[in-house]
Amino acid sequence: MKSKIHSLFLCLFFGFTYTLYAQEAVEKVYTTGPQRGTLVVVGGGKLDHVILQRFIELAGGPAAAIVVIPTAGGKNKYDDNDGGAEQLRKYGATNVTVLHTKDRSIANSTEFVKPLLEAKAVWFSGGRQWRLVDAYKDTKTEKLLWEVLNRGGVIGGTSAGATIQGSYLARGDTKNNQIMMGDHEAGFSFIKNVAIDQHLLARNRQFDMFNILDKRPELLGIGLDESTAIIVTGDEFEVIGKSYIVVFDGSFWSREGSKLKNLPTANNLFYFLRPGDKYDMKERKVVIK
Repeated sequence: MKSKIHSLFLCLFFGFTYTLYAQEAVEKVYTTGPQRGTLVVVGGGKLDHVILQRFIELAGGPAAAIVVIPTAGGKNKYDDNDGGAEQLRKYGATNVTVLHTKDRSIANSTEFVKPLLEAKAVWFSGGRQWRLVDAYKDTKTEKLLWEVLNRGGVIGGTSAGATIQGSYLARGDTKNNQIMMGDHEAGFSFIKNVAIDQHLLARNRQFDMFNILDKRPELLGIGLDESTAIIVTGDEFEVIGKSYIVVFDGSFWSREGSKLKNLPTANNLFYFLRPGDKYDMKERKVVIK
């Protein structure tokens, strides 16, 4: 009798343990970048020359076909120098096309997307990220953006053009840019399971990300200061530019360790990375050199 009870207890115990393990395995979420191509994700502000030169280099050099999309700015029309096109030419780019519409039917047309067919790079300028969603999400334009990456090209963007590259659209509300979880919540998902914020330190936004992570704790949060970028290749990124980025992954990291630090609880942790630092998004850990 005792043997049967013991066996029953073991079955229940291991069954319960397996169930918990299986649930944890199902619930495990990975943050991943594109399988091919490169992303340049910029925190807004003045575009540092190092960032633009790196973008042009990743595109294949000055002669590479670059498409600039300024739609996030909200104007009805843009000229050939808008959206960062003039700055790209200043740093040597010779084949730059500005592409813009607010009309989804146009964004879904064969004629409109022609410049993207041969593009080696695409650049999104700043404004409000939800405008990019309204104009381009689930259209031929978005499909061909993925094709740029699949060809080994580069997609970059600053401010709104940074946030749109993530899966969760931080500050995506049409009423104002202070609402972190608004009426637009899905970006283009070039990076999956991530929320990207910008202008971080310049606007003291370092605590805003918790408005998202408290409700979506599975997401990786990345906040970029102005004139600073991450270069995403596969599941890893490198910080470049003039300032810092902030990582919200539920842990803490410091070059001098953390044993003597008085840290907040895990759901309130974040830490800074500086130019030259690298981070593994899938494993959610700093890459130690």
